[in-house]
Amino acid sequence: MRVRALVGALLLVGLFVPFFGCGSATGIDSIAVSPSTVSLAAGATVQLTATGTTSHGNHPSSQSNITNQVTWASSITAVATVSSTGVVTGVGAGTTTITASTNGFGGLITSNVVEVTVTGGGHGGNSTILTGVTVIPGSQSVQSPGVTAQFLAIGTTSAGGTVDVTNQVVWQSSSSQIGTISSTGLATAVSQGTTTITALASNEDGTVVTGTATFTVVGGTPEQITALTMYPGSQSATSQAQTSQFFVLGTDGSTGLQFDVTSQVVWASSNLSVATIGTNGSGTPGLATAVGNGTASITATWTNKDGSKIVSQGTYSVTLGAAQEPLISITVVPNGITVSNRGMTGQFLAFGTYSTTPTVRDLTNQVTWVTTLPDVASINSAGVSGEPAGLATAQGYTGFTDIFAEATNPDGTVVVSSPQLFTCKDPITQVCDQEIAHPQFATITVFNAGENNTTWLITAPSDTGTPNLIHCGPGSTSGGSVCTGTYETGSTIVITASPLGAGFGGWSSGDGVGGGVGCVPAPGYTLLNSPTCTVTLAGDTSIGAIFY
Repeated sequence: MRVRALVGALLLVGLFVPFFGCGSATGIDSIAVSPSTVSLAAGATVQLTATGTTSHGNHPSSQSNITNQVTWASSITAVATVSSTGVVTGVGAGTTTITASTNGFGGLITSNVVEVTVTGGGHGGNSTILTGVTVIPGSQSVQSPGVTAQFLAIGTTSAGGTVDVTNQVVWQSSSSQIGTISSTGLATAVSQGTTTITALASNEDGTVVTGTATFTVVGGTPEQITALTMYPGSQSATSQAQTSQFFVLGTDGSTGLQFDVTSQVVWASSNLSVATIGTNGSGTPGLATAVGNGTASITATWTNKDGSKIVSQGTYSVTLGAAQEPLISITVVPNGITVSNRGMTGQFLAFGTYSTTPTVRDLTNQVTWVTTLPDVASINSAGVSGEPAGLATAQGYTGFTDIFAEATNPDGTVVVSSPQLFTCKDPITQVCDQEIAHPQFATITVFNAGENNTTWLITAPSDTGTPNLIHCGPGSTSGGSVCTGTYETGSTIVITASPLGAGFGGWSSGDGVGGGVGCVPAPGYTLLNSPTCTVTLAGDTSIGAIFY
């Protein structure tokens, strides 16, 4: 009987060995993976741990490390992968989930879900996703064409650090005829004027951040104008003292771009008994006034710096006493205007269509101008002094407004034009008049305050993890016995001194470290023997290390 019982016991042991022996995880009841959340940069790794719990039946509750016995899985391998031993590797920016599973006591068992966030590539664990770019200096001026000036682009990372991205951003100049900018931030003066320099940085997740500065060329000769276009080419009046506005666009010789030179040309009328024309210093430039019957040639003359003259002509016909026929329709041009900043303007013109010759006539100064959203743009109407009629001005609100013109016929009917859009939105930031945050920076000065000039060293990394931004000591190539480092305000810097021991006399500071301001010793140390000094910058700071 004892023999049969022994044999039965041995058989039971044999049945349970596959569940609990030989490193198998098949006898567990649950799996817990830690940590439950992970954040890492692309390329970085984190070890996960799977713990199995056995508690079924009369089995005493126990836990064991089964990290290498489970099957690991990542829901999005393009964000992060996981190895058979639970090592997570960041691949690209985004979020994925990691789980561990195995055949347990009651069948397939799956662990809790671990959420993994990958923030992009990094150095020393700091993310390289940029949240802003600052161009320094914010403005530069040179005296003449051919002179160069260097701009730097400093990026702010999502981890709060700063990094030099001068050679990684895309540089642009808003006016290449005034100044060009190289791929390394070197601006070269071309001609007199001011241009906006922009640095664009693209993140791995597709977002773009920008920074701007201005580049001014004080001397030199502005680009020449090669053509003038008068708009409209002809106008008419039916009553004395009736006014009509002419405009002139100049064509830049190097870029082909047109810009308004109405107030810069010299205006003239061929017959002052028919019409007068306002010019610089006498009335509104380009504004024709009917005097008597007849036709006058209206001339606009531009003089380049080299003395060459460009001329454009139009006609103004006056027929006094003619019956006022009804206005059929109004057309507003151009077909939409887009600007990027508050205060920028765009000129709209209104032309009326009649049934008799001249069929099309300029009504810019006779119509009433209307904007549907004044927060986006205001528009100057007829009779308002100081600005030409039809001039729209961006007010800083991102979006668009309808601009239209209306006029009333002698019989009281009102004619309204089709609307044209005036939009204020930067093509890159998609924001009107965006305020770009400019990080503040502070300088920390570190020096040896003791008498040992031969065997000492002070080091500190940048706030993005780059080693030896500060490197003081004998033989140093970056500062000798006094070193400085520039960081964004609010950064925490850990300064390390060596060698320690009898020759080290502790930390000192011109900012009152002895009173508890500035330098914080390592845990368990005092300022007299700490190997490190931790400083959080609120402004320019001086730190001393005493070596004997």
